[in-house]
Amino acid sequence: MKSVIAALAANLAIAIAKFAAFFLTGSASLLAEAIHSVADTGNEVLLLIGGGRSQRARTTEHPFGFGRERYFYAFVVAVMLFTVGAAFSLYDGIHKIISPGQLDNAAIAYAVLGVSAVLEGFSLRTGIRESNEHRGGRNWGQFVHLTKIPELPVVLLEDSAALLGLLFAFLGILLSQLTGHEQWDGVGSVGIGLLLASAALIVGYETKSLLIGESASEEVTARIVVAVESGPEQYRLIHLRTSHIGPESLLVAGKIGVAAELTAADLAAGIDATEQRIRAAVPIAETIYLEPDIYRPGQEDLTDPSIAVVQRTSRRPRLPRRRSS
Repeated sequence: MKSVIAALAANLAIAIAKFAAFFLTGSASLLAEAIHSVADTGNEVLLLIGGGRSQRARTTEHPFGFGRERYFYAFVVAVMLFTVGAAFSLYDGIHKIISPGQLDNAAIAYAVLGVSAVLEGFSLRTGIRESNEHRGGRNWGQFVHLTKIPELPVVLLEDSAALLGLLFAFLGILLSQLTGHEQWDGVGSVGIGLLLASAALIVGYETKSLLIGESASEEVTARIVVAVESGPEQYRLIHLRTSHIGPESLLVAGKIGVAAELTAADLAAGIDATEQRIRAAVPIAETIYLEPDIYRPGQEDLTDPSIAVVQRTSRRPRLPRRRSS
């Protein structure tokens, strides 16, 4: 949550400075930026609330816990970013274009925009450093799409949109000064609104997917497959289903092929050992359900995406048949 706290502190300070500058200058771009910073501050508060509520203990009504609260609040952030930030910026910008006002004390506006850029850059730097700890070899687009940690993409997109929004505000005020047409200030506000709408759509799309329930990544799936099939039991995976209950909680359910001659005691011991290997390979696999079935060649569910991962990542052993005594 370091990036969230850094963004909260930066956005709160920036919002206060922008509102003060707006009252002194009357700039529509600065008002749009001030509302943007207020929305971002509220967004960070929502992310912190979601992080806190996700830590509640599981209940009878919610037996898998509350990990998805983080996804829900991240989705609310997308709605806030669109309705409060984008909609107001578009409205105010269009109003300023139709009925331009007087732009005063532009030097104050430039100073506030410069300070805001420094603070936003600090917040973005914190978000990038924290994201790099989880990004691995993926590029930034892949990271935003594949990560199961909702706060990091939200902070990255918010701060990136904020820095671009500051540029739009600067250009709007500058062009208004150079041309003598205050409508450019309104155009800057419209640009900020469109930018926020784009960021909100990306955040909303990604968090909606997490909220519905995403499977484990291919890398994690491959580790689960190896854990199931590499043991002395020599089980065969027939199909596998995974779902993230939260960023640090994974549900694993699978059907495994076993030899027909196994006794109930041997089967139970083998499944327990397999679950231990899965948890050792994937520590976030908190809940595991393995259903045994008598293995028959060709029994694998070829429509299961996990089977494709199996074929790409592991050499599957031949299941031995036990001799009956």
